[in-house]
Amino acid sequence: MNYPDFPADCTSLLCKYLTPEIFDALKEKKTRYGYTLEQLIRSGVENPDSGIGVYAGDEESYTLFAPLLDPIIREYHGFGQNDRHVSDMDPSHLHAKNPDPEGRYILSTRIRVGRNLHCFPLGPNLARRERLVVECMVADALKALEGELAGEYYPLEGMSEATRRQLIEDHFLFKEGDRFLEAAGLNRDWPEGRGIFHNHDKTFLVWVNEEDELRIISMQPGGDIPAVFARLAKAVATLERRLVFAFSERLGYITSCPTNLGTAMRASVHIKLPRLGSDMAAFKAITDRFDLQIRGIHGEHSESEGGIYDISNKRRLGITEVQAVQQMADGVETLIEEEKKRGG
Repeated sequence: MNYPDFPADCTSLLCKYLTPEIFDALKEKKTRYGYTLEQLIRSGVENPDSGIGVYAGDEESYTLFAPLLDPIIREYHGFGQNDRHVSDMDPSHLHAKNPDPEGRYILSTRIRVGRNLHCFPLGPNLARRERLVVECMVADALKALEGELAGEYYPLEGMSEATRRQLIEDHFLFKEGDRFLEAAGLNRDWPEGRGIFHNHDKTFLVWVNEEDELRIISMQPGGDIPAVFARLAKAVATLERRLVFAFSERLGYITSCPTNLGTAMRASVHIKLPRLGSDMAAFKAITDRFDLQIRGIHGEHSESEGGIYDISNKRRLGITEVQAVQQMADGVETLIEEEKKRGG
């Protein structure tokens, strides 16, 4: 493998930090699961418009390829080599409230975390048989969920047309990954080994073997952020009694994309802010103050429709889960106050 020929307009963190010297130092190295530098950077090489450009193949990737990954992690998360991540998913530590009790602005709240199983490779490096074992282990653990979390698991392979239509209607069905995930190897053997679980109330959802081996999601209409977080915390604690998740004392929960390290959490609301949305500089000034991201209603790389935006935390590493949700709630409260000032 030769040093990649990146275009002059490439702005990914891979382009920025993969120097010829680092490339030469790492190009022959291989993790115990056989993951190489070539696999690590393939998505960013094939897609030079990537924001990050790397996908880890296992827990060891973050130590073996640290000369490349540590600078990327430092820039994205503001997290240094001597920092240590702390986790806190205790709902009693959250001091947020529903910032929109009248339901005028927030359409829905959704908080998710990514998780991967310890002693397995990550998705980009997961063999077909391993993916099937992961699916079996996770599906079995999901059967232990009780009360409001109890539900049913639906494998993507062999799914009936009626079930497929219902999951699409509920906006639950995930599709084969985009070109960035394709290049990383995350679409292999599709749809085998993938599936969706949801509870009977449709307020709790688990994606199995999408980008990460588990995407655990709590959601509901409106802005009751504390209730959504409490449900998620309860579900994660229950699953942790049956599954051992990949976790680093330094980097927190291990994920295939470095942007999700740490809490692996994305706490978000869909919120209607048409007046503030017409003044993007003021909008962004508030979201920057609270370390929040603005997305369109269909997620990353999408546009707003009808003045509706997806607002979520940006930082995931070096911040606890409670702090991430608190920042999101405080930021959303400020956004609503500004919308009201503008006559919204």
